[in-house]
Amino acid sequence: MTELDKKQIGVPVPADWAYARLQERYGHFVGGDWLEPAETYTTISPATEEPLAEVGQATPEEVDRAVAAARAAFENGWSGLAASERAKYLFRIARILQERAREFAVLESLNGGKPIKESRDVDLPLAAAHFFYYAGWADKLEYAFPNRRPHPIGVAGQIIPWNFPLLMLAWKIAPALAAGNTVVLKPAETTPLTALLFADVLRQAELPAGVVNLLTGDGRTGAALVEHPGVDKIAFTGSTEVGKAIQRQLAGSGKRLTLELGGKAANIVFDDAALDQAVEGIVNGIYFNQGHVCCAGSRLFVQESIYEPLVEKLRRRLETLRVGDPLDKNTDVGAINSAQQLAKIRELVASGEEEGAQIYQPPCRLPEKGYWFVPTVFTEVAQSYRIAQEEIFGPVLSVLTFRTPEEALEKANNTPYGLSAGVWTEKGSRILWMAQRLRAGVVWANTFNRFDPTSPFGGYKESGFGREGGLHGLEPYLRFDE
Repeated sequence: MTELDKKQIGVPVPADWAYARLQERYGHFVGGDWLEPAETYTTISPATEEPLAEVGQATPEEVDRAVAAARAAFENGWSGLAASERAKYLFRIARILQERAREFAVLESLNGGKPIKESRDVDLPLAAAHFFYYAGWADKLEYAFPNRRPHPIGVAGQIIPWNFPLLMLAWKIAPALAAGNTVVLKPAETTPLTALLFADVLRQAELPAGVVNLLTGDGRTGAALVEHPGVDKIAFTGSTEVGKAIQRQLAGSGKRLTLELGGKAANIVFDDAALDQAVEGIVNGIYFNQGHVCCAGSRLFVQESIYEPLVEKLRRRLETLRVGDPLDKNTDVGAINSAQQLAKIRELVASGEEEGAQIYQPPCRLPEKGYWFVPTVFTEVAQSYRIAQEEIFGPVLSVLTFRTPEEALEKANNTPYGLSAGVWTEKGSRILWMAQRLRAGVVWANTFNRFDPTSPFGGYKESGFGREGGLHGLEPYLRFDE
């Protein structure tokens, strides 16, 4: 029986998690060597709640050692290295990620809870593509920014979230290295393992010692990195609350800062849209990666004339989603990343029911262990409800209606966030009209959650500032002689 046959009848097709090759204990990767941590904690699998490994909880002293290693590498060779030579290292990293894709994909799903088919088919190819893309720019910076004479900034402190651990690492490290900077990166507390495995990629690529340093730990480690006087730039992806705290901390310090924060994206479906195609885009927009996506299409705006048929199609589609083992290649919705995040999702869903929204959850048998939540749709949602205003960061969709494009636009922009949006219509003129007026950094047309390393990503308002990806993603890592 082939894997396709098994998928059609619902037989589990698990990936072999032995590919992950876990160690029992990990330290910090500093100056090209492993630093034994003074403190540790246990990272687990959110699908089973089983421990995976002991990892370091970096202290301020260990942060200081990592920043010193990055500064030494910057001043003693990396910043002065020929750009074409820097590019070679980036190319090597990209190729090694491709060669070790299965190993990384299994570990990403094991530690993060996302379905293996997403780690395998989305995260790993995109991570490698970002290193390939910025390798191509490394020796062309003067052409990328004509008449501006670009120079690297120095040491970049980078803090990444738990929803796309390896991909966010690539988004941060690739442009920083291409621009000639060195890096101290902290992965999220709950998903450190692919970043630690990435240290072996750096060893394999023979990257000079200290150019990239990896520290694990919780918010205390991140705070120590943000506050360190030896760091020239901070790049943070995470919650709006923490982003605001970082901005307050760095005000007046002279440090560069880019923030990619939360979102509450509007996915807008007009009455001339191809409904079946739109339903697939809606499902991908909110249930991809369990809704752990800052640009998730969590607010669905449907033109009144097609509301009933679209909602009916959406409900039927939800019944086909498979929730379960992230390492099963048939799984569509994996485990919620942590007990803390699951509690937040439950609390907001309960508030939606209390405020009067109508909840729909398809029949679904959840595993007994681990952190799980059934894909959920709310109808009869008012703009004032918490589920329509606050970022849930889970597999929960709120459906609202509109009559005219002007009303859709007003409702879509009625949010403190401004990261992304989607428009579904056959009229190109309507797409352009909406895109020009939606206050969102990214607007997708007749698709959703599509990414490319050549395209910049970032938001407005409480979704942060600065851009990652594309030519725009290089600029935050450069200073210029005008």
